[in-house]
Amino acid sequence: MARTAYGAAGPGSARTPRSTEYAILAKVTAQLKEADPADPLGFPALAHAVDQNRKLWSRFAVDVAHPENGLPRELRAGIFYLYEVVQQQSGKVLAREVTTDLLIDINTAMMRGLAGQGGAT
Repeated sequence: MARTAYGAAGPGSARTPRSTEYAILAKVTAQLKEADPADPLGFPALAHAVDQNRKLWSRFAVDVAHPENGLPRELRAGIFYLYEVVQQQSGKVLAREVTTDLLIDINTAMMRGLAGQGGAT
């Protein structure tokens, strides 16, 4: 998903990988906010939003696990830890044990970090 979005920027675009990651996170977070876990008829939208979020965080995990990733080791470990939390929490959301609030909070913190406002871990 992230790779497709990176490629979509096209020649002449001012988009950086960081701004692209922010935009994707914002889109997925909006989907999570719109999906109502309490609405039985809204489950397909919820499942789609959670799936997209899981895929995005899986991509982040692959990126930070790569030996050539230039981020500081501690930040990489923090992002990987958030990936693990997202995976666990996603299962609980789909089982209707919890709301999407924690997933939204994690994404929002990551977006603040990408925007240079701190709070990525």
